[in-house]
Amino acid sequence: MTPLLTFFFGLLILGLFAWYFSTERDARKRWIGLLLTVLLLLFCLDSATPPAKKIRLGLDLRGGTSFLLQLVPQNGQQITADMLQQAVEVIRKRVDQFGVGEPVIAPQGTERILVQIPGLDPAQIQTTREQLQRVAKLEFAEVHPDSASLIAQIDKGETILPPGFVIKEHIQNFEGKDVTERLLVKKEADLTGEHVTHAYAFFDQQGYGVSLNLDGEGANTFLAVTTQLAPHQGRLAILLDGKIQSAPSVKNAIAGGQAQITGRFKEKEARELASILENPLRTPVTIEETRSVSPTLGADSIRSGIVSGIGGLALVMLFVVFYYRLAGCVALIGLWINIVLLFGMMAMFHFVLSLPGIAGIILTIGLSVDANVLLYERLREELAAGKSLVGALDGAYSKAFSAIFDANATTLITAGILFWQATGPVRGFSVTLMLGIVASLFSAILFTRTAFRWMMHSWGLKRLTMANLAPRRHFDFLGRRFVAVFVSLVLIGGSLGFVAKRGVNNFGIDFRGGDLLVVDSQPALTVNEVRSALEQLHLTEETIQLEQAGTKQMLSVRSAEDTSSRIMDRLKEVFPQRAIMAAQQEKVGAQIGVEFAKKALLAFGLGMVGILIYVTLRFEFSFAVGALVALLHDVIITVGVFSLVGGELSLVMVGAILTIAGYSINDTIVVFDRIREGLRNRTGGSVESLMNRSINETLGRTMLTGGMTLLSVAALFFFGGAVLKDFAFAILIGILVGTYSSVFVASPIVLWCSKSGSNKAAAGK
Repeated sequence: MTPLLTFFFGLLILGLFAWYFSTERDARKRWIGLLLTVLLLLFCLDSATPPAKKIRLGLDLRGGTSFLLQLVPQNGQQITADMLQQAVEVIRKRVDQFGVGEPVIAPQGTERILVQIPGLDPAQIQTTREQLQRVAKLEFAEVHPDSASLIAQIDKGETILPPGFVIKEHIQNFEGKDVTERLLVKKEADLTGEHVTHAYAFFDQQGYGVSLNLDGEGANTFLAVTTQLAPHQGRLAILLDGKIQSAPSVKNAIAGGQAQITGRFKEKEARELASILENPLRTPVTIEETRSVSPTLGADSIRSGIVSGIGGLALVMLFVVFYYRLAGCVALIGLWINIVLLFGMMAMFHFVLSLPGIAGIILTIGLSVDANVLLYERLREELAAGKSLVGALDGAYSKAFSAIFDANATTLITAGILFWQATGPVRGFSVTLMLGIVASLFSAILFTRTAFRWMMHSWGLKRLTMANLAPRRHFDFLGRRFVAVFVSLVLIGGSLGFVAKRGVNNFGIDFRGGDLLVVDSQPALTVNEVRSALEQLHLTEETIQLEQAGTKQMLSVRSAEDTSSRIMDRLKEVFPQRAIMAAQQEKVGAQIGVEFAKKALLAFGLGMVGILIYVTLRFEFSFAVGALVALLHDVIITVGVFSLVGGELSLVMVGAILTIAGYSINDTIVVFDRIREGLRNRTGGSVESLMNRSINETLGRTMLTGGMTLLSVAALFFFGGAVLKDFAFAILIGILVGTYSSVFVASPIVLWCSKSGSNKAAAGK
């Protein structure tokens, strides 16, 4: 579908949504809901079909192309660590302009950079090579006022080249023909690209160009130069890597720090040039070698992960159908619609799907299941109160909406801030989470409601039956809050102690670098053979890839520092009949740079502030404090347990931790919503007894949602293979701790605040 058709389709969908929520007629809602569902499904199926071509997979799932870059020192200077790091950050911005491509970019040795990009075809490989090596040295230089006459005299030998000037060619297009103009340009530029703060492509009557924004110093210099040229309409040459791109006449002094580069650019060229100009290389680079690389997870891990993931999802679906029967079948169809919409949107926006992205999908499916459980448990209560099916459905959707909306809104705020501030896999996680929340809200609220309307209208449906494995009981949860606080403090203290004791050993090679070993063997080793051979070394983390340059195949192993020699010895021991040799053995830098870490921490902090503000506005300040304390409680304990068992923090684990944070805030908000409802309808009794009753009322939902999420993640833990085990283990711990904290951490904080008087508004409702 073309961009124009996509735009008009989007307007149509928005119009239908507005019509659906504005109309009160049941028949109209049925038809609009059905039309919306069909149109969105067809559109997303078209966008994502065939999935092998439309959905881009990350390096961990599909592999890609590897480029080894060599920094080239200028004028005999030595390559410094700062120069290497600057080149890494510039290249990261060039190849991942929007932060969703998820490449691997890491220093290798002291003068080289390893760049791995997922899913490139031959044409894209060539374009990427050019983009990586281009220095993009931008210069603005004055053209001599008597350029044409002086060049003519120089050609005739009547004069010499003026000092400080050089002759350069400028190719222009007149009426479809190239015309070469020779200009006398100053050798030393009046202004350089170092002052460019932002560059972007634009389109006007002359075609595509690049617009530049300059910093304060650059704007002042540009104003001074154009002020000097304006009285005699002098020309200013704009050079890129020494070649004149344009040489316009300056008619007026230009203030505001904006400039434009025009030329014979195509749209893609203008966008690439803008990206390069915004991220210029101070030190030139050359590409030493280009290789294709296999998935970092390995085919066996991917296969077992897919099988276990599908198995876990199937178990959840079977349980939903068994427990909620006909309503469960509706939820099941809604879940599949959710998945189709999610992958369709990912394909439409060309997002890359990697393991952290899959973590976002797991959380999305959990949120979708939770929304249905909330609706159906409310429906059970309404039916038990003696209402008709029509009245019970209206009451259930009305009462469950606030919990579903607030839980998803807080998660969406966090995901949006992560997308805005973070890069790489953290942004990939946020993308799948944001899209998944949108799809989840559609399937759980609009689709299921439409389905029930059609069944009542066409089938004459008048009653629904459900199983009940979690009968209503009354536990004094808050009466045990002091014991719970003691347990939590011990767990938090122990977690912080374990993390502090291990120090830098908590971080894997993604954060602190390590060794790179490239193995050549005859016959060639496979990824599975190497992974099996290294199991007895008990390495906490290693990345094994098959690399191919032409017909030559080798294996690369990225591992913790000072482990490459042990790996080499082990391979020779296990495979004595093969001619194994180290083709390359050196240090490799961290994949997560300082800028990445700063942005990720800033995004997490801003997300906490966003949650604090939203929950304060929707609930009370004490609820916001309780939610944030519970979230930090869950993350700290999960990281502590992971550290206790010897795990290391990697990019994959970042995805797991973000999933835990999302689950924690969702679970807490659901409990808070019931407490808020109880406070609003309070007719008597203490706040503590009311909160206890509210927690007990959500106990069935908590057990069902937590149990089903545990079921799917447990399948990944036991059957997903060694590579996915740490990922699944962290999420398992996080779910258990998150369920505990919603009741025994977040709720007691609200109670204490209400007793101290800081939550009088809530307590009095």
